[in-house]
Amino acid sequence: MRRQVVAPPPGRLSPFRVRIPAPRRPAPRRPVETPAPAPVPRRIVRTGLTITGAAFAAVFFCLSFTPSLLPRAWFLQGVVAGITAATGYALGTTIGALVRVRARFSARTVRIAWRVLFALVPLLFLFFLWLGTRWQRELRGRLGMPPTQEYDVAKTLGVGLLTFALILLVARTLRLATHGCALVFKQVVPNRAAYCAGTVVVALLSYSAVDGLLMARLFTMADRSAAIVNSGTSNGVTVPTSVLRSGGARSLVSWDSLGRQGRAFVASAPTLPELTAFAGRPALEPIRVYAGLTSADTVEERAALAVREMDRTGAFDRAVIAIITPTGTGWVDNRVTQSLEYMWAGDTALVSMQYSYMPSWISFWGDRSDVVGGASALIGAIRERWAAMPPDHRPQLLIFGESLGTYGIEKTFGTAEAMTEGADGVLLLGPTFANPLHRELTRARAAGSPVWDPVYPSLPIEFAENATSLRALPGDAPKVVYLQNATDPVVWWSWDLFWKKPKWLTGSRGPDVTPDMHWYPGITFWQTSCDLLFANKAPTGHGHVYKSETVDGWAAIAPPPGWTVADTIRLRALIA
Repeated sequence: MRRQVVAPPPGRLSPFRVRIPAPRRPAPRRPVETPAPAPVPRRIVRTGLTITGAAFAAVFFCLSFTPSLLPRAWFLQGVVAGITAATGYALGTTIGALVRVRARFSARTVRIAWRVLFALVPLLFLFFLWLGTRWQRELRGRLGMPPTQEYDVAKTLGVGLLTFALILLVARTLRLATHGCALVFKQVVPNRAAYCAGTVVVALLSYSAVDGLLMARLFTMADRSAAIVNSGTSNGVTVPTSVLRSGGARSLVSWDSLGRQGRAFVASAPTLPELTAFAGRPALEPIRVYAGLTSADTVEERAALAVREMDRTGAFDRAVIAIITPTGTGWVDNRVTQSLEYMWAGDTALVSMQYSYMPSWISFWGDRSDVVGGASALIGAIRERWAAMPPDHRPQLLIFGESLGTYGIEKTFGTAEAMTEGADGVLLLGPTFANPLHRELTRARAAGSPVWDPVYPSLPIEFAENATSLRALPGDAPKVVYLQNATDPVVWWSWDLFWKKPKWLTGSRGPDVTPDMHWYPGITFWQTSCDLLFANKAPTGHGHVYKSETVDGWAAIAPPPGWTVADTIRLRALIA
């Protein structure tokens, strides 16, 4: 019989309590701690190029093929292109970093920019390589240089890219070193301060390495090499037998102490028959006096020795005395000396003194006090002896300097007024961009006169870009003549050429400066800097080469009686 279970009426409890368990909430799980990803090492040396840096580098690379003052060989053009491209990359990367501070570009935009750049750059490179070849050919024709074979485009491009890669590698290596130093400094100082300190440390170490190790070794090697060269004697140079030459018979200066350039100076005067034939009348044997670095212990003693040597040879009895400040090695251009001796039929006494045996560019960048000390000592000693003579019996006193020698002469006199009053004539060829008086006179030139041919009416000073312009000077003869070729980078180079357009590319230009040359920040600086390397390889009247132009300079400041323009032309042909 089934048992019937009757549910309790509503409101009454059942005698059987059935407990229904409440649903359990799952216990909270402890979050699983996933290990943090390992930091990705920051690539610095092997990182890719930035889009803005690559774009600026490509533009600068192309613009480097524009012409400058002098023609460039394919190898030099490649070096210029690489340096300017690296400059452009640094500028573009900096601009890109500043832009990213304000705005972010999507990955798609960057990819499109890279594709456009990859498509345009090869075409730009080919176009400017073709233009560069044409510009260089036209520039060589303008300067009277023989044409050469076309540029080897592949070699030029290869040298340029290699130069760019090397500069980029050095820059990124320094950046990596800065990052490493910053990691060390971050242990004790904040992040920004660590990177600032790292930058300072790397900069100081780099400067010390370059200046203290590399440059010191290079100067030491150059000094040893120059000393060996100075002790030698050029081919065909022999001990003079004349008593009118230093190092010769009865000379107070020994032959061995003259140095290589001093020996060449005293032994290269024209012969008496040569002088007589040109003058058409009896000539005198010219006097040449020289004191080398080892002729006496100090610069003052060498200058005093030169004056005693002048007294011994009778130099103060000649019609003309010319004090010549040589270049760094003691070299004196034989065309300069011979032109004056031919002009005056040997009635001359030429005096020079060595102040260094290092090349001029090393003397210029290393220590210019040597040329100033040498010029001041020699000019001061001779002028003191000359000024003591009766005015009616004094010879004409002329002073000559070329390149670095002009710097020593200007520093000796100090002012333009003192220079015009300090001698009967001063001839300066290719003054350097560092010459203080040249800069001052150019800056104070008459309104409307170009910087390459300034006019300074208040003093008897004449500037000439072309030596032939000295043949038709109005008025009295000038006391000081500056010969400065319009294409001479030694005259026109300057530091501010990097960021500032020069006056010689503004308005009227020198007759030999190509109209295709334009100023670009950074680019023109490197182009003109490379022009310095080959400034002495140009034809006469261009670059840093003056040679036979000296004849017009001497004729302008100290012409002998009866001298004519026809004589100048005839002598220039002989000297050339």
